[in-house]
Amino acid sequence: MILLDTCGLIALQDSGRALSEATRILLEAPGSQVFISAISAFEIGQKHNSGKLILPQVPAIWFPAMLRQHHVRELPVTSSISLTASALPLLHKDPFDRLIIATAKEHGLQILTSDQVIPTYPNLITLW
Repeated sequence: MILLDTCGLIALQDSGRALSEATRILLEAPGSQVFISAISAFEIGQKHNSGKLILPQVPAIWFPAMLRQHHVRELPVTSSISLTASALPLLHKDPFDRLIIATAKEHGLQILTSDQVIPTYPNLITLW
């Protein structure tokens, strides 16, 4: 079971060409379960609105279309996840990534990320 971080979802937009072959095979395997945190929608909206992320459509159309196209299920940001994120060591200062890390820990998921700091958290499996 895999949790996409925000850049993981963006990588899927380009048919996953930036991902390793092993990761693409894992994502496309029968029975593969792929998730994303609801916080990624907020992060994508913020980056798009600031001009840091160019999308072919507005985020309100692009995000749900990507989830449908790639069979990604959305996980909510719960109070438990928020509290777990706030208790994480301050290895990563980005609140979006801290919530994604906490979501992975809460649900026992691997994180698909190109972020270099996320893999430094203990008891966390990452791939790209």
